[in-house]
Amino acid sequence: MDPATIQALTFDCYGTLVDWESGILTVLRPWARREGLAVDDDALLHAFAEAEPRCEEASPRSIYPEILRAVQGRIAEAFGRTADPAAADVLAKSVGEWPPFADTAQALRRLAARFRLAVISNIDRASFARTNQLLGVRFDAVITAEEVGVYKPDPRMFQRSFEVLDSMGVSREGIVHVAQSLYHDHAPARALGLRTVWVDRRHGRAGQGATPPAPAGVTPDLTVTTLEELANRLGA
Repeated sequence: MDPATIQALTFDCYGTLVDWESGILTVLRPWARREGLAVDDDALLHAFAEAEPRCEEASPRSIYPEILRAVQGRIAEAFGRTADPAAADVLAKSVGEWPPFADTAQALRRLAARFRLAVISNIDRASFARTNQLLGVRFDAVITAEEVGVYKPDPRMFQRSFEVLDSMGVSREGIVHVAQSLYHDHAPARALGLRTVWVDRRHGRAGQGATPPAPAGVTPDLTVTTLEELANRLGA
């Protein structure tokens, strides 16, 4: 991947820049203990991965905290428990507290010195504002599910990014999308002809974690395990 051909990097946020699995488990582990469930982290993350896309498909115009409330209810049901509005509120409010990966902020600052940076995220503006206080990085554009009215992997999220970046003089051919989720991000981005970088945050660990399995045949252009590695590869 020649850095000279890149005008802008677009990023997924939660799972790629932010350690959403740690954030999710910080909420779900105590809930599972209170409910007397003898389940491990993998089971909790798998339940989340099953519930989240169904909730987004069922209510694409709901903002992400509302999606998380519905996700908590589906997880409770999956484990044979009754939905708990208080537990749903805790998960919904936690998103802005999910921690960035340790390499994220510094790598983004390095990349921002060379490329335009944008976020394409299944999030609402208010929650992302809380997250961005933790990131401490200024993005040239932020495209949210709240704005577009759909959730990735719906291609309209990416199509909106094309419009926004085109207004900044960035061509589609000059965009590279960077993401952890093959399901949410790489599948639709590749279908639209974008180059992609897979940040394999679960490198060395079995399973899909909080992310649904990818469709068959999804092949990123480049794979790294950290954003620091990407910054090095792109000479930032």
